[in-house]
Amino acid sequence: METGHWAYLLGKPVSQGVMKQQPEDFIVREKLGFEPCGEGEHLFLWIRKTGLNTAWLAEQLARFAGVHPRNVSFSGRKDKHAVTEQWIGLHLPGKQDPDWSAFQVPGAEILRAVRHNKKLRTGTHKANQFELTLKGLSAPDSVVERLNHLSDGVPNYFGEQRFGMNDGNLRLGERMLGGEIIRDRQKRSMCISALRSWLFNEVINRRLRGSCFSQPLAGDIMILRGSQSYFCADEPDSTLISRLAERDIMISAPLWGKGDLATKGQALALEQSVALEFPELIQGLEQLGLEQDRRSLVQYPCELEWQLNGDTLKLSFELPSGGFATSVTRELIQTENHPAEGN
Repeated sequence: METGHWAYLLGKPVSQGVMKQQPEDFIVREKLGFEPCGEGEHLFLWIRKTGLNTAWLAEQLARFAGVHPRNVSFSGRKDKHAVTEQWIGLHLPGKQDPDWSAFQVPGAEILRAVRHNKKLRTGTHKANQFELTLKGLSAPDSVVERLNHLSDGVPNYFGEQRFGMNDGNLRLGERMLGGEIIRDRQKRSMCISALRSWLFNEVINRRLRGSCFSQPLAGDIMILRGSQSYFCADEPDSTLISRLAERDIMISAPLWGKGDLATKGQALALEQSVALEFPELIQGLEQLGLEQDRRSLVQYPCELEWQLNGDTLKLSFELPSGGFATSVTRELIQTENHPAEGN
């Protein structure tokens, strides 16, 4: 399985550039979407980290607080080679708050600590806000031209971070399907995510190359924007097209697992054609116990702002939880960047 062949919406960029030359070139701020209530068994920490792995930092927090690592959670992994601000939750029933002023980990700064009555679960946060600096652009004018199209939406690919450095997570996942035992729970989870994400990206690639990325097919599954609700569009009509244009609904692709695909007709045929190419992967994902799910084909960068100074572009935008900034920038430039951990 390879990751370098996936199609572009705007065609392969002609400009090259450098991303993440230093952590300050890639700034991410998590937007929780609600205010912790101030009481309860869970302690939410608002943390700024630089050059640190989210899971590793969570382990350090657990050790400092004297709790098992499973009592520490986070809504999403944030890039390692970056400056990121995110929430990390600790379950501390009946315990006093630790003295966080004594927590000394280079690259980590606890900005706020507040109690809440519910656990911080994966995907809890509403959005991520990005501030990126792209340097050494070889064709700045072409980048500006592409910037004008970003707000119209880009493919919602899982970014290169999901697959690991040199596709390491994907390669290990392939070996796992071949019988290799992975005892480390975190590594195993990342491998499973990489395999499932790769297959999702294959469907986007197929639709882009088949000129049906933006146009609904008969039997497509439509996701209601901002929710987990979806429905099957048996036959696209003018009302459906209008709702797509208004971004009230979005076309989806499958996150494979047990059960039948929800699509029908043309959409089902397309998704089955991908599945038939990779039967061992499909079977492996089903045997791992994953359930069928859906994810939007497109993501819309919002609050988009940019400033070009010579061959350096400063770019800021917001994406919903689960969106990858690198899937936005891949439509702008071919990058030389440091592999990162994910969003």
